Amino acid sequence: MSEIDHVGLWNRCLEIIRDNVPEQTYKTWFLPIIPLKYEDKTLVVQVPSQFFYEFLEDKFVDLLRKTLYKVIGEGTKLMYNVMVDKSSRKTVDLESTQRTIIPQKQVMDKRIPQIPVPELDPHLNPEYNFETFIEGYSNKLSRSVAEAVALNPAKTIFNPLFLYGASGVGKTHLANAIGTKIKELYPEKRVLYVSAHLFQVQYTDSVRNNTTNDFINFYQTIDILIIDDIQEFAGVTKTQNTFFHIFNHLHQNGKQLILTSDRAPVLLQGMEERLITRFKWGMVAELEKPTVELRKNILRNKIHRDGLQFPPEVIDYIAENVGNSVRDLEGIVISIMAHSTIYNKEIDLELAQRIVRKVVNCESKSVTIDDIINTVCKHFGLETAAIHTKSRKREVVQARQIAMFLAKNHTDFSTAKIGTLIGNKDHATVLHACKTIKELKEVDKSFRAEIDEIQATLKKQG
Repeated sequence: MSEIDHVGLWNRCLEIIRDNVPEQTYKTWFLPIIPLKYEDKTLVVQVPSQFFYEFLEDKFVDLLRKTLYKVIGEGTKLMYNVMVDKSSRKTVDLESTQRTIIPQKQVMDKRIPQIPVPELDPHLNPEYNFETFIEGYSNKLSRSVAEAVALNPAKTIFNPLFLYGASGVGKTHLANAIGTKIKELYPEKRVLYVSAHLFQVQYTDSVRNNTTNDFINFYQTIDILIIDDIQEFAGVTKTQNTFFHIFNHLHQNGKQLILTSDRAPVLLQGMEERLITRFKWGMVAELEKPTVELRKNILRNKIHRDGLQFPPEVIDYIAENVGNSVRDLEGIVISIMAHSTIYNKEIDLELAQRIVRKVVNCESKSVTIDDIINTVCKHFGLETAAIHTKSRKREVVQARQIAMFLAKNHTDFSTAKIGTLIGNKDHATVLHACKTIKELKEVDKSFRAEIDEIQATLKKQG
């Protein structure tokens, strides 16, 4: 066939497609497609990117195939010429899949009458709400973004919202708070909180019982999906693949996704690249370890909510000596209260000290600046005095920066104090050092392993 023929064929296809999709969808996803040729019952079209190809294949594979069959004839194949490098105009040819997807309308029509909104248990913890989430410098950004999502789910640029941070910093609390607020503001919305572990168990059961389609269909009807501890998907390829299609369906249909993890997307080992890419589409927000001041506020709030009274010196002692986990703080309050009640003892500093020593592993608090400097220098084979010199040798500068980074994470000294104790530097130098080491950890696996090794040595000393 001639060039006019393949262009004409595609234009006839476009007329049918236009009648079956919203106008904006048509303009965004079909008008940019360029017909290249038709031969051997195969229509070759060019698309602008790999993502564009994946989107069409995930959402419109059935529509495209049926349209081609109607316009050209049964058995017509579709081949994509995918632009992979715009600067060099490099392309690759990818054949359309022959799989069948269930049209969205059909899914919705089928599922909603069976599962009315009131019957869906969101599995949220109502105690985890914004009112009980104590804000501080370390979580201010995450909280602000979370509230924006709760007020306008799927209407902000924060979709997906990816919250990450160490265990116990409040990720689960914040994720639940979003869900709870949405249910309050939009009771008709289908909100579901589920751990990654439970999602995986459900998927495995669906495979065993041959109900995978029901499993996928159910998740595709959710308006706000909250997946906790997404890092547990690592290495589980089939679960990842299924979640990939659910993620795409929800995101493309204007549904909100909220994901939590103990590490940033870039550090998720064993996770498919296409998933990691999607995790970064919206907003990636870190919940940092709470500062001493925030820990004090969390304690005061917990004590007040429980109708207790703790002397100020007890609150200060707990905040200064109980690590970086909110869970640990709350656990200490409960332990002190229990001991006070059972043994009829007054809540005082002595009781707090005894409980803290018993319950909490205080290893990080026993680490001193000298411990950090000695450990870092020994690791790199340097004299400890080198840290305090003005030397600009690469190995000395890096050791100094690592020492500053570890001091910021393992002590409660201010950046100014850390700078004074490590090389007599100012607080700006310390901030720069912490930023440099953090960024290096995120992109360099071997460097991250070295830092982990140094920290393990410090813990043993503690």
